[in-house]
Amino acid sequence: MTRTRTAMLAALTLVAGASGTALAAHSASAGAAAPACTVDYEVQNDWGSGFTAAVTVTNNGAATSAWSLGWTYAGSQKVTNGWNAKVSQSGAAVTAANESYNGTLSTGGSASFGFQATYSGTNAVPAAFTLNGVTCNVDGGGPTDPTDPTDPTDPPETGDRVDNPYEGAKVYVNPEWSAKAAAEPGGARVANQPTGVWLDRIAAINGVNGGMGLRDHLDEALAQKGSGELAVQLVIYNLPGRDCSALASNGELGPTEIDKYKTQYIDPIAAILADPKYAGLRIVTTVEIDSLPNLVTNVSGRPTATPNCDVMKANGNYQKGVGYALNKLGDIGNVYNYVDAGHHGWLGWDDNFGPSAEMFKTAATTEGATVGDVHGFIVNTANYSALKEDHFTITDSVNGTSVRQSKWVDWNRYTDELSYAQAMRDKLVSIGFDRNLGMLIDTSRNGWGGTARPTGPGAATTVDTYVNGGRYDRRIHLGNWCNQSGAGLGERPQAGPAAGIDAYVWMKPPGESDGASKEIENDEGKGFDRMCDPTYQGNARNGNSPSGALPDAPVSGHWFSAQFQELMKNAYPPLS
Repeated sequence: MTRTRTAMLAALTLVAGASGTALAAHSASAGAAAPACTVDYEVQNDWGSGFTAAVTVTNNGAATSAWSLGWTYAGSQKVTNGWNAKVSQSGAAVTAANESYNGTLSTGGSASFGFQATYSGTNAVPAAFTLNGVTCNVDGGGPTDPTDPTDPTDPPETGDRVDNPYEGAKVYVNPEWSAKAAAEPGGARVANQPTGVWLDRIAAINGVNGGMGLRDHLDEALAQKGSGELAVQLVIYNLPGRDCSALASNGELGPTEIDKYKTQYIDPIAAILADPKYAGLRIVTTVEIDSLPNLVTNVSGRPTATPNCDVMKANGNYQKGVGYALNKLGDIGNVYNYVDAGHHGWLGWDDNFGPSAEMFKTAATTEGATVGDVHGFIVNTANYSALKEDHFTITDSVNGTSVRQSKWVDWNRYTDELSYAQAMRDKLVSIGFDRNLGMLIDTSRNGWGGTARPTGPGAATTVDTYVNGGRYDRRIHLGNWCNQSGAGLGERPQAGPAAGIDAYVWMKPPGESDGASKEIENDEGKGFDRMCDPTYQGNARNGNSPSGALPDAPVSGHWFSAQFQELMKNAYPPLS
């Protein structure tokens, strides 16, 4: 059980004595001024040898442009890293000073930060704090020793994880995405659908440009939950050297910045998710899409190799980052980790399928993680592969030629995401993952409806006319991934739709761009990938085919109205 202890620290009133020494007045009858500060120190996650804590300091004195909070530990606690403050330690004394962006504390204003620390023995809350030299003492209250069973701040134990977090639960509707969808002509038809919340950079944890941060989303999720169950979907997506085979989704962290990923990204997320306030939510994480398979398919020895993927394979920071995230998030009792497992058009070939499964296990047993930290896997995240192809199967043949020999299938063993997800699940269980492993399929953009949707098999003239005439997936090539022309909304999110499948989800919010169709300067680390350029004629990863991308797209993650309209027009099942 995670044990949480909170100390509310009501500041003492300070008055000047005759000698000029600050004297503490212990009650209002002393005629003192208002309390100078209040500190909330909360241990959010304690695993016996270490802990994370969240601290909020409120300034009730004169406004200040810089602040420094100090305290002294009575035990062996040692701070190892912090976020949203510069936290340092000398002996037992700890100092937390503001960052450049949160130094201003108005009268009545607050600042929050967090940190991680180790300890042995007991982990008592500090007895006293100082804010810019002014002493704040512990308000009278109950015991703070974590070994005391009467500690009134201990949250109730959370129950065991359920087998399927989507079963019997509503799923969080992101109000920011919902508002954008509703503002589009016809968008109200889908604006109430649940979508993933993408934490694609450090700043997203606290909110970007005035937008909602992680706590804002979780607070809103509690409001949506009411008295029932609710799952909230988060995308953990900020690895160092992110997406080494593409440019549109590159991130803010360089290939070697694994420590920054751990301490400034994963640790703060884990600290927030561990807040007992959110213990009643089912928190689903999609962990680092498009990362681990790159170390199999896009490295030296493959025609699709890129130098950046060789770098990431050599330094091991993808495995380390995923393992660290699984370990930290998996320690939180109401978090359900789902690792990204590509899609059938990427990993469905024999030389990709098995090695990728082994790579997933390597990451899931790195940096303290175990296979028990993985609740399931997700496929087709932010991709377009059809859920189920009805008009041809992998065992069909035309005039003695196997469907596998068609240019579209190209010897792949799978024709769609459902068959691939179920097969990948069986493979993962066979190499040691939990036999109750659940799969998610992202159906946000794989409907392929509209007038171009086939109603029956193609002509049995050749294997290519048979497959191409009957396939729902109308992409020029399976390797095309950016803002695909003709795509439509897929199956609406639903729980338990097929054997081994926990849910169909819209993890990629429809209407958010995959990447810019031309180079656009931005401060998010996102580059220009020619696969998002509608004039591009391709490379080895898409069979040297045209990209099939829509024109005039913004950088990845930004709202793309034309794409949203296209997705609604081609939705399958159709929108009413």
